[in-house]
Amino acid sequence: MLKEFRDFIARGNVMDMAVGIIVGAAFTAIVTSLVADLINPIIGLFTGGIDFTNNYAVLSGDVPEGASLEAARESGASIFAYGSFIMALINFLIIAFVVFMLVRMVNKIKAAAEGPKVETPKEAPPPPPEVALLTEIRDALKAR
Repeated sequence: MLKEFRDFIARGNVMDMAVGIIVGAAFTAIVTSLVADLINPIIGLFTGGIDFTNNYAVLSGDVPEGASLEAARESGASIFAYGSFIMALINFLIIAFVVFMLVRMVNKIKAAAEGPKVETPKEAPPPPPEVALLTEIRDALKAR
């Protein structure tokens, strides 16, 4: 069983996946900073200084007016944190776009490394039986 497990771990796909997960975790930190430090302030400019991260609605319980999302959560009230969801959605869209661009770039590099595709001429399909029969008759008449 240990040998099978070692063989499983040594496969290229598992190692590629492990590297992908580690790079993905580091990439998530970069995207989180990008959204929190660069995109949120720009969105705040257009929306009059609103920071989506602290937007929430109190479903039940007492929360002081103007309290931050963290303070509302600590108060034990039931809250609907739609601002956090909006930020998670923005994070997802940015990550998806960047991954798309990376895959697109890798595909272009692979295509350039492989060189231009040369199509081999396809062999003509065999003629229908009637045409083959007529060709045989023609050849037989020519041979006479």
